[in-house]
Amino acid sequence: MIGTLVAPLVGAGPNVIRETAEVFRVNAENADARAAAGREASLRQFAAEFGHARRGRFDRAVDGLNRLPRPLMAFGTIGMLVAAMAAPEWFAARMGGLAAVPEPLWWLMGAIVSFYFGARYQTTAQQFQRAVVGSLAASGTVSATASSSAGVTPERGDENPALAEWREQA
Repeated sequence: MIGTLVAPLVGAGPNVIRETAEVFRVNAENADARAAAGREASLRQFAAEFGHARRGRFDRAVDGLNRLPRPLMAFGTIGMLVAAMAAPEWFAARMGGLAAVPEPLWWLMGAIVSFYFGARYQTTAQQFQRAVVGSLAASGTVSATASSSAGVTPERGDENPALAEWREQA
């Protein structure tokens, strides 16, 4: 008789005490399993992000050239400060030449530099997104059709019904 009364509280089936305690305190075993799964997913993402495919010499040379403008501009600015201190007359002559440049040319130069850095940022962001989607497709998280594009796209079965109807009308 005692066994039948105590069994629902601590028995092999639904355990009332354990389930009630989990309302107030996290199940440590389940929390550890979730944390391990999160760490594993992070490590898979890092491995996919930093595991680059080998490319040809030309691609590496162009990537190297694309990385030059920012350091050259930074070191050039530092060089101008050193030149201003070391040879003020020479520096003043060069700055006088820059003062003679018309304002529309400065605007054009600013647009060129802005578009260069904007395009470089856009390219690297898209490459990163492709790498992440590719790694997710390899791990089975995303479908293969989604991994073939730059972003994650729904499969045909998950498509928006209104969009499908609009495509049929067009």
